[in-house]
Amino acid sequence: MTGLYSLPTEEAAFESFCGGNLGGEHESCVEIAVIPRTGTASSYILRDSKPEGAGRELRFTVAELNAFAVGWVKRHGLAV
Repeated sequence: MTGLYSLPTEEAAFESFCGGNLGGEHESCVEIAVIPRTGTASSYILRDSKPEGAGRELRFTVAELNAFAVGWVKRHGLAV
């Protein structure tokens, strides 16, 4: 898929995955949402919840995000 950064995201519903400085003022969370209006859950937005990360985001196709997730799990010896 091309043009991920041109897709509107106003209606994106983010889910947070937190860790690090739990309970602190600047909770360390990674937020992810399906990019709406693509017809399927085929593209995602990934962003940082901390103030210094505001307005910055990465967008991935499902294939790209899955490849990253599988690679991360393998590299770190994690079990799912």
